[in-house]
Amino acid sequence: MSARLVRTGLVGLGMMGRHHARVLRSVDGVELVGVADSCGDPHGAAGGLPLVDSVERLLRLGIDAAVVAVPTAWHEGVAMQLAEAGVHALIEKPVAHDVAAAERLVDAFESRGLVGAVGHIERYNPALQSLRERLEAGEAGDVHQIATRRQGPFPSRIADVGVVKDLATHDIDLTAWLARSPFRSVYGQAAHKSGRLHEDLVAFSGQLEDGTVTNHLVNWLSPFKERLTIVTGSRGSFVADTLTADLTFYENGTIDTSWDAVSAFRGVAEGSMTRFALTKREPLVVEHEAFRDAVRGDGPSRIVTLSEGLATLRVAEATIRSASTGQPVDPRASLISA
Repeated sequence: MSARLVRTGLVGLGMMGRHHARVLRSVDGVELVGVADSCGDPHGAAGGLPLVDSVERLLRLGIDAAVVAVPTAWHEGVAMQLAEAGVHALIEKPVAHDVAAAERLVDAFESRGLVGAVGHIERYNPALQSLRERLEAGEAGDVHQIATRRQGPFPSRIADVGVVKDLATHDIDLTAWLARSPFRSVYGQAAHKSGRLHEDLVAFSGQLEDGTVTNHLVNWLSPFKERLTIVTGSRGSFVADTLTADLTFYENGTIDTSWDAVSAFRGVAEGSMTRFALTKREPLVVEHEAFRDAVRGDGPSRIVTLSEGLATLRVAEATIRSASTGQPVDPRASLISA
């Protein structure tokens, strides 16, 4: 591994920014040299670091890379300043406020040969990391369906996007990543129940290019917090809880029977249940290690690229469009005929 120290800056000191500040201080090979926020430092995350009020002043500190943790509407403007200065960036999800802005960011970073990453942190959750390895090894057999549930109370920190772009983007990204297949259609229903401009509840189904059926429940209206991913295959079902980082496998039991009426039905039977013992590292730490390695060119890339963030945003916007029109939508094109 390269021994080069990555001099890093942080833009945005809100609820997520303070966690980035904490983790950046702990990652080997990374030096957090300064932080920027025009609104100051409400959580005291800067500590003794230089605190500046603009990206321009942060750049004067001499940084190689930066984390963008400002509200989504500002992602493009901040990240463009970094790209123009030749600075690598890890941008919180969603990558931008709309697809057009995301496309401009992809072009800006790729044309300059810069590392651009998106903070889809669920990919680094131990339960999902283990699940992807097990799916790749064929432990679920043929995958039939991926279903997710992401529910909880409204977070007051979110003001500029709805539940689809803020929360459902997690599920869109992790679903395509687990299956190694992009979405080819989505069909959604959304609701506005809390008096805000943006939707606070969405239920949508989808189909991936490999034929896998998906289903997603996401809202800011539940008094409990739930983060579940369920993958159902021919050999059984995996259930990943990313709140506890637990992964459980429910085996499809095979029971021989001589009863013709029953044996003729190729269904499932209850088998053994296994909860796996996993090494549980904080996902944000693993995410920052992956970004550091990408900046230094160490080993195979483990980041979520800007292009992947763009693909996720396309599906999110297709979901919103579907909920508005009542029609299935192809994220890659236009409306699919009903």
